[in-house]
Amino acid sequence: MSTISVPVAVPSPAEDVEQLHKAFEGWGTNERLIVSILAHRNAEQRRRIRQCYKETHGEDLLKSLDRELSRDFEKLVLIWTLDPAERDALLANEAARKGSSGNCVLIEIACARSSTELFLVRQAYHVRYKRSLEEDVASHTSENFRKLLVPLVSAYRYEGDEVNMTLAKSEAKILHENISKKHYENEELIRILTTRSRAQLAATFNQYNNGFGVPIDEDLKKSDPEGEYALALRAIICCLTSPDKYFEEVLRLAINKMGTDEEAVTRVIATRAEVDMQKIKEAYYKRNSVTLDRAISKDTSGDYEAMLLHLIGYESV
Repeated sequence: MSTISVPVAVPSPAEDVEQLHKAFEGWGTNERLIVSILAHRNAEQRRRIRQCYKETHGEDLLKSLDRELSRDFEKLVLIWTLDPAERDALLANEAARKGSSGNCVLIEIACARSSTELFLVRQAYHVRYKRSLEEDVASHTSENFRKLLVPLVSAYRYEGDEVNMTLAKSEAKILHENISKKHYENEELIRILTTRSRAQLAATFNQYNNGFGVPIDEDLKKSDPEGEYALALRAIICCLTSPDKYFEEVLRLAINKMGTDEEAVTRVIATRAEVDMQKIKEAYYKRNSVTLDRAISKDTSGDYEAMLLHLIGYESV
């Protein structure tokens, strides 16, 4: 469930453009006015504002924002203003070029989006970078992760609820055999995780739990608690089956570490505010006994803090 609040009577794109242009004029930028507009428009409304701004002022709104804003606030506003598919293309490109440290972002984009959304990301990536996402992932990842990540970002999973229980039992056995032997790079294991639908995988993981007496993610953790590949497999499983719990953990680790990981906070808030941020907030409170808005307020400040709080639905800013 989305946490952004859109006014009942939304101003026209032309009115929003006029106000944004006013925010850029004069000696200082009116950041509060920018937040009051962009944090309260949905993706389609932001797209129309950007189009109208280009038609009216002959410049992409993103360029104006880039010129007027700075630091974490700038990054948050810029990626929030982007079309969701274009935003994910940008994040995927940045992640691919980071090598292994960007694997978690690629996993998020491949596993926490629908098949149609991921297809649109691949299209946007091609338009923006004149290369395929698969090509760049293959070019910038090590051989063992390439076998996992390329099919993952290439996937077009069945989105229906139909489940084959016989297949679920047999594939649960395949997964267990390979995990118990620490054969994490086994082709069959990778094929199952990168091609099966969420419903089919949920059935397979249930069969795993019922048949072997332990959840698959716990088995991976017990088998190889710190191994990079096992951690990636656990992230894939969590992203596919419980994205709210996955993103709660990302936020918890980003906020509770020594020095806030603003990049992770920005990414999660910007990409999930219109999707399932309400569930993430509930998961955060359940896990940490503190509300997400309090945690954000404790670790951030200024316009960056204000924008984050507006996006997660906390209006008393």
